[in-house]
Amino acid sequence: MCGIAGYHGGNFSPERAADLLGRMVAALRHRGPDAEGMLISGDTGLAHTRLSIVGLADGAQPMATEDTSLAVSFNGEIFNYVELRADLAARGHRFRTTSDTEVLLKAYEARGIDCLQDFNGDFAFALHDARNRTLLLARDRMGVRPLFYAEHEGALFFASEIKALLALPGMTAQIDPLALDQVFTLWCPIPPRTAYRGIHELPPGHLMLVKDGARTIRPWWQLSFPDRADMPPAGRKGEQVEELRALLSDATRIRLRADVPVGAYLSGGLDSSLISALATRTVTHGLRTFSLTFRSGEHDESDWQRQMAATLDVAADSVECTTAAIAADLPAAMRHIECPILRTAPVPLHMLAARVRERGMKVVLTGEGADEIFAGYDLFREARVRRFCGGQPASTRRPRLFQRLYPYLPGLHQQTPEYLARFFAFGAEALDDPLYSHRPRFRSTAAAKLFFSADLKDTLGDYDAAADLAAQLPRDFARWHPLHQAQYLETAFLLPGYILSSQGDRVMMANGVEGRFPFLDHRVVAFAARLPPEAKLQGLREKHILKEAARGLVPEAIINRPKQPYRAPDSESFAAPGTPAYLDDVLSPARLAESGLFNGPAVGKLKDKVLKGQASGFRDNAAFIGILSTQLLGAAAPSTPRA
Repeated sequence: MCGIAGYHGGNFSPERAADLLGRMVAALRHRGPDAEGMLISGDTGLAHTRLSIVGLADGAQPMATEDTSLAVSFNGEIFNYVELRADLAARGHRFRTTSDTEVLLKAYEARGIDCLQDFNGDFAFALHDARNRTLLLARDRMGVRPLFYAEHEGALFFASEIKALLALPGMTAQIDPLALDQVFTLWCPIPPRTAYRGIHELPPGHLMLVKDGARTIRPWWQLSFPDRADMPPAGRKGEQVEELRALLSDATRIRLRADVPVGAYLSGGLDSSLISALATRTVTHGLRTFSLTFRSGEHDESDWQRQMAATLDVAADSVECTTAAIAADLPAAMRHIECPILRTAPVPLHMLAARVRERGMKVVLTGEGADEIFAGYDLFREARVRRFCGGQPASTRRPRLFQRLYPYLPGLHQQTPEYLARFFAFGAEALDDPLYSHRPRFRSTAAAKLFFSADLKDTLGDYDAAADLAAQLPRDFARWHPLHQAQYLETAFLLPGYILSSQGDRVMMANGVEGRFPFLDHRVVAFAARLPPEAKLQGLREKHILKEAARGLVPEAIINRPKQPYRAPDSESFAAPGTPAYLDDVLSPARLAESGLFNGPAVGKLKDKVLKGQASGFRDNAAFIGILSTQLLGAAAPSTPRA
C-alpha cells in the first residue's frame, strides 16, 4: 500500500518536473513513510511513496521493465500475485524481484489492458507504456483504493489524494456546489465529481487510457445482478453455504499474504468476528485484534468484542472513544478525508488506525462489505416492510413491523401506527421508482439543506442530486429484483464513495495502515450477486446465508444478536463543557460569510442548540456535522479562494 502521483503531457523541464513531483510526494508521505521515488520519461512523470508490505527489499517504485519501455507507480495489493507469477514464469517471463508490482508489469507485458481481469486485488496504478506512448490509469473493481486527477498547466496530473494535486503551484481548493448538494442528499459525491471544483475521481472498476492527447475513460468491470425473470433456482442450501465458506476462507487466506504481521479489526458483530475466526486458521504467530469502545451504551459493543476475543484466544487491543476525543480529532481526520461528512463515524476509525500503527503494525483485515453484498443493513429490511405495508395502506398492524427493525431506537417503540406510517412514508413513492429503497434516507438527509445560504440555493437552482444518481444507473437496473436494486445502490455507490473512503482508506492511510477486505474479493461479490434474494434476506432475517456459514466459527450469541450498526456520538461530542477551541473560529459569522455556503444566523442557532446538548434528530446531527466538516475543509487551505 502506498501513495502514487504523476503527470502526463505538458512541457516541463527535468528540474521543473522533479519539483512538481516532489511537491506531490511530500503531500503523500503519510501513505508511504518507508521510501519514495520518482521517474521522468519524456512527457510523463511518475512518483511514489512506499508502505513496505510485500517484497520489502526489492519492491521499490516507480518500477520499470528491464528495457525501461514500461514503468508503473502502483498503490495497493494484487493478492493472487503468487499464482500469477507462477503462471507467467511458466510462459517464459523472468522476474528480478519478489514483489507483486513486478507481477503487474509482466502481466501487462503479456496481456495488455486485459490483464486487469486476472487481478484479485485492491489497487490504483499509473502505467506508462513508452512503446506506444500511452498512459494507463486503473482502479480496482470495488473502489477500495482512490485515484484523483485534474488538468493543470497543460498536463494531466493524478494522485492518490486530492491534497497532492492541491500542492501544485496555482491549484486552488474550491468547494463544488453540486458536490456539496450531493453529499447533503446522498452522503457522498457522484463520481467522477469530488468535493472540489476541477478535481475528478476515476470511478471504481474504471480505467483511463491517454494517447496522443486523447483521453478515454471506460469501465473494465461492473457489478451486475440476474434479471428478475431469470432468477436462478434457490439451489441446495447446504452446498451454497459450503461454497460461501470456502470462498471466504480463501479470500481471507490470500489477504494474509504479507512480509509483515497482519491484524484484524473486531467490532463484535458477525462480519468482523467471522473474518477474525477465519484468519486464526492461517495466522500461525497469533492474531492481534483492534476494537473501538464507547462510554455510551447506544454505541458500545465491548461485551461482544470481549466474548469473541476470548473465543479466539487472541491478543485484543481497544481504543475508548470519548466525545471529547472525537471533537478534538475531527480537524485532523478531515485533512485526510477531503470530503464533507454527515456523521462522526470516520473519526474513531482514524483514532483506531493510529493505535494500530502505535503497536508497530501496518495491515489489518476488516469485515467491510458484508452488509452490502449480503443485505445486512436495516435499509434493506425497511424497504421490504414498506412494500409490504404499501399493499394494505390502511392497516394498523403492519406498521408495527417497523418497530422490530430498530430495537436500538427505543423512541420508535412509543409511536402510534399512524406516526410510523407517516415517518416511513410507505405508499408515498411509486413502487417502480429506481430509488425506492433509498428515498427515506435521501429525504431525511436533504432536510439538512435548510441551512444552505441563499446564494448557494440560487446557484443550485432546481438541481436534483437524487435524479442525477438515478440517471446514471445501469441500463439493466429496472429488470433486477428490488432487493438487488437496493444492494446495487449501496455497493456501487455509497460503499466506495463513503464507507471505503471516509471510513476506510483515508483514515487508515493517514496513519500508514492498510485495510484489507475479504468480503470484497470479487469472487465473493459475484457469488453473492447470483444468490436469490431470500438467501440473503429471509423474511426479515438479514445476511441469512452468511449466518449459516458462520456456524461453528462464531458463537451463536453473536450470530443471532440484534443488528447494531456502527455509529459514533455526533453533535453530543461538541456539547459543553469541553467544547473544542476551533469551533468558535470555524463557525464564526465571519468564516461562514467568507465561505458563502451556509446561512450564518441559522447555523448560529444550531450551534447554540448543540452546545446546550439540545440538538435532536437526524437532521440536526447531520446538518451540524456536515456544516462543520465543510467549514474545516476550507480552514485546511485558508489562502485559497472558497466558493
